[in-house]
Amino acid sequence: MVRRIILSPAMHMSGLTELLLYEAARAQHVAEIIRPALDRGEVVICDRFTDASLVYQGCGRGIDRRTIRQLNAIATGGLCPDFTIILDADSAVGLARVIRRRRNADRMERESLEFHRAVRQGYRTLARRANTVMINTERTSVQRTHEWILRMVRQRTGL
Repeated sequence: MVRRIILSPAMHMSGLTELLLYEAARAQHVAEIIRPALDRGEVVICDRFTDASLVYQGCGRGIDRRTIRQLNAIATGGLCPDFTIILDADSAVGLARVIRRRRNADRMERESLEFHRAVRQGYRTLARRANTVMINTERTSVQRTHEWILRMVRQRTGL
């Protein structure tokens, strides 16, 4: 429900408000879903996690990354992914795909191309980490991208 509020095109909020709402939703998700699954010994795959805040609110909104890292640590109880897969495409290509997929863009998708370029650059910078893999999806089919992701997950988890 929090995510729905954040993404509503009718909502207007500061970058800090946006960040705090995402962190609140993340804290609840970790408490209800992620931490219990990890405690049971399960593998957890998450679509967007703390890196999303670093790039959207940090690179996109200009919020200090040190503040974002502190809030991420509080929201997750210090939980960090073992590895990250970033799906990369030119910002204009990515936005065009969103428009093709659905008619009504959400509040984040309605941001300027410059905003989305800053976010992409943030992800590209994060992709230099040892535990991160980037897949260029511009000229790759959804099926091929899916196969690459499955292969990487299997290699990293032994599943």
